[in-house]
Amino acid sequence: MEKETIIKFWGNRCTGTELTEFIQWAEKNALDEEILDFAYNDWKTFYVGDNLENDKKFRDLFDKIQQRIDNKAPANKVATPRQINLRQVTAWLTRSAAILLLPVLAFLFYTLATKDIKTEVYANLTDSLEIIAPIGSRTIVQLSDGTEVHLNYGSSIKYPQKFSGDMREVSLSGEGFFEVAHNPKQPFIVKTAKLNIKALGTSFNVMAYPEKDEIEATLVNGKVALEKNDTDGKTIAIGSMLPGQHVSYNTSTGDVYFSKGDIEKYLAWKDGKLIFEDTPIAQVAEKLSRMFNVDIEVSDDIKDYMYTVTLIDDPLFQILDLMSIATPIQYTALPRKKLPDGTFLKQKIIIYKDLK
Repeated sequence: MEKETIIKFWGNRCTGTELTEFIQWAEKNALDEEILDFAYNDWKTFYVGDNLENDKKFRDLFDKIQQRIDNKAPANKVATPRQINLRQVTAWLTRSAAILLLPVLAFLFYTLATKDIKTEVYANLTDSLEIIAPIGSRTIVQLSDGTEVHLNYGSSIKYPQKFSGDMREVSLSGEGFFEVAHNPKQPFIVKTAKLNIKALGTSFNVMAYPEKDEIEATLVNGKVALEKNDTDGKTIAIGSMLPGQHVSYNTSTGDVYFSKGDIEKYLAWKDGKLIFEDTPIAQVAEKLSRMFNVDIEVSDDIKDYMYTVTLIDDPLFQILDLMSIATPIQYTALPRKKLPDGTFLKQKIIIYKDLK
């Protein structure tokens, strides 16, 4: 192995041929016991100075190696666990890179690796990604095929770095709006716990929060097919949707309800709006709870109250004040409880009937 090739690897400047050569060398030679012992002994005796903790150049390099190296020692070699101090490693590698390049790489392979290196795996170490929209914010995700996904509060999506095969599959938990890039050769499938939405190139919304029995889909344009997941892992077609349709699938009963009309209320969330049209207070409380990461409890004697209103990025307590003006209700916001580990429970808000 030429030293220049290894230096190129450190600088992420290897050609495809050089990368293959480097990986083959790493598999066969980089884990020799002699090299590992030399690297480990040198590391143990290296003096750590006081001014290297902020060495950005090394940290960037170390992060790059951590992301790329995915290898393990051969099965016939028994490894002895070794604990390392990141600060010592930082100093050792920064000061000794020129003379210890080979043992450095060997030692990192040994300590960081868990799987066999293969060229195709190395080129795409992380096969799938997961994006989570934090509570209180919405997130937009751009997929490799050009598809754009809007994630609602607390929702998540899992997807491959690159789509391959005859399907483009993603997994959704929560709510997402999909603008799918058209590709008739690769149908796009949104998988939820119990319902799949299959499309070619279209725009649609899916709501599939794991704590709810209802999975909902709303089609803006194009055409999608709906498939439910059977208990034996098979998928069963349950219908298709046309633009302007909304469907609700009950995961407990298997009932499917189609409706058509104004679908804006199902899509407005991605623009920061909440649209309620004759919506029961329990459903209003549910959406507000998810949006603001609070626990809202509604008393039984007001559950028949309905609301028709459009809200645009309004603060929670301003919304609750408006509700108390529109209907005879009051609310109490309880202080957050601190747990023994120092964290806090969600704030609890109780909505009850105003008896004045």
